[in-house]
Amino acid sequence: MSQDATPVSDSPFRSEPSARDTAPQFVLPLVVRIERGDPPARTDALETAARAVLTILSDERSDGEGAWARAMRDWQDARIRKVVRRARGAEWRRAEALPGITVTGTSAEVRVFPPVPLDGWPKDLARLQVSGTDLDDPEPPVDADPAVPVLWMNPDLGMSAGKAMAQAGHAAQLAWWELSDAERTAWREAGFPLAVRTADPARWSELTGAGLPLVRDAGFTEIAAGSCTVVADHPALRRAPYRSGGPAATRSE
Repeated sequence: MSQDATPVSDSPFRSEPSARDTAPQFVLPLVVRIERGDPPARTDALETAARAVLTILSDERSDGEGAWARAMRDWQDARIRKVVRRARGAEWRRAEALPGITVTGTSAEVRVFPPVPLDGWPKDLARLQVSGTDLDDPEPPVDADPAVPVLWMNPDLGMSAGKAMAQAGHAAQLAWWELSDAERTAWREAGFPLAVRTADPARWSELTGAGLPLVRDAGFTEIAAGSCTVVADHPALRRAPYRSGGPAATRSE
């Protein structure tokens, strides 16, 4: 799949009002499997959600005349919204029966679906809960490999796992848009390796000022509008200026 980077003046990841706000609004649904008594680790769920977003962006059904291409274009022509819901047992099996892609991590399973209108969710997804996605890491995550992309979370914000999963997906999408076709192909063929880590408080201001893709929340849920949530630190973007001319900001759920 080939996409040109979105000009920063018309980015769906800016907080300023734009024509994108008047376009029909769509949402990218993600469902995380949380079985009773066997929940996934939080960091693995965040990383799996980010890879799920990259997987559907790069899927052939999302490009050209593919089955999901129109929905993907409509979604990306408006504000980029993602909502994470949870499922277990029969709920998960019903979700798996709908068109989408399941991405598996070490302990996490996340299914991503083509975008739907804000008020047009399939009933088997609409009935799933958004709340209850609080997850923990059994052990602190190891240091991220500097050779792979790292999505750095704001150390000063407390977010539910579902909220953080959506934010990690936003950051991965920003990085994807800024890469060349060759860089995207290499990342996809490697299986979209990435890490999600919470930044050291002393380094957060450095990261947000480094010209890397930056997610800024719209304030619909959990945190204040304008909060910087994630920096997408991809090795290819460290080597060159941020190609759209500066950090972008989200209008995110």
